[in-house]
Amino acid sequence: MQPRILIIDDDARLAEMLQSYLGARGLALEHRADAQSGLLALRKAHYDALILDVMLPDMDGFEVCRAVRAQPLTLPIVMLTGRGDELDRIVGLELGADDYLPKPFNPRELLARLRAVLRRAAPAAAPADVLRFGPLEIDRSRREVRLHGEPRPLTSHQFALLQVLAERAGRVQSREQLMEAVRGEQLETYDRSIDVHISRIRAAIEDDPARPRRIKTVRAAGYVFTAPQDE
Repeated sequence: MQPRILIIDDDARLAEMLQSYLGARGLALEHRADAQSGLLALRKAHYDALILDVMLPDMDGFEVCRAVRAQPLTLPIVMLTGRGDELDRIVGLELGADDYLPKPFNPRELLARLRAVLRRAAPAAAPADVLRFGPLEIDRSRREVRLHGEPRPLTSHQFALLQVLAERAGRVQSREQLMEAVRGEQLETYDRSIDVHISRIRAAIEDDPARPRRIKTVRAAGYVFTAPQDE
């Protein structure tokens, strides 16, 4: 079955071009031109990913992202913007977007990013495989994180980052290594999105995110996952 993708963007020509391009490559793309009709579509049908423009005629794309993340959905979100502002990118990631792409972009890059978020969001076929670090459990088959038995909300991108760090516990991982591991492509060594995602992960799994004990920063090197001695 073809993955179903929803794009919320008021650029009809862009949407038509992407429908043709992605459709020829195995992705079924549906288009809504404004936030209200897009949110209604999400309530009525199942989609495997959302492409969301920041600039919409009736609502800010960030508000749409916030509304989607307020629902019990694990829908991957790729945000688009024509402003090219790094602050927009950081805000989008903080609100729960899985990826961010400035306009204009190459459709091939969007396809690669969509395939990456779909791959991360797909349920694993293997039996339950849980990494346990004291009260922290990382369930790789269910793609679920629990702390003291309570589910902790993470986006698919954040779960992938945490899984990589936990599987490489005790080994310092640079930002470049982390981005390559979860997206399959090499990016700039200092990519702010990694820092934003790590901050969100810490907020979910640390007892005191301001003094992290599980994911520690190694100055000028990257991050390392450690299991506290008292766990």
